[in-house]
Amino acid sequence: MNFFIRILTTATLLAPLSPLMAQDQPQTGLPRTSLAAGFHQIEVQIASTPAQQATGLMFRAEMPQHEGMLFIFPEPKQQCFWMKNTLIPLTAAFVADDGTVVNLEDMQPQTTKSHCSAKPVRFVLEVNQGWFMKKGLKAGLRLAGPPFKSGG
Repeated sequence: MNFFIRILTTATLLAPLSPLMAQDQPQTGLPRTSLAAGFHQIEVQIASTPAQQATGLMFRAEMPQHEGMLFIFPEPKQQCFWMKNTLIPLTAAFVADDGTVVNLEDMQPQTTKSHCSAKPVRFVLEVNQGWFMKKGLKAGLRLAGPPFKSGG
């Protein structure tokens, strides 16, 4: 019985530290969806809570070329991103409610330079740097997928 009390006590003491200990690890288990960018498909993880958004793509050594992360915020506002603790170069697409890409920003790994939306947006899509350019996609493109309102 004394053994079980020690285990429970240790587990209870360590439980509050588990989020702190996991901060230097890539996050996993986020919801996923598919988006279309013209004829191209991209599979995205969805970061919709402040904790998920704060971690984003930090600590990942790589990301498949057909994947990304979609940040969904509660209301449109100017969104600014930086790359502290992010190991791979990314492009951020700042996206309006209807899926229109407002602007694209290339971001370098492990920097604290802010990259901001040109106008208030609720969505930011991060992909491997160059993904849009390699496919000939530019600001003004309209992404399609479940998160975006249909224009009509």
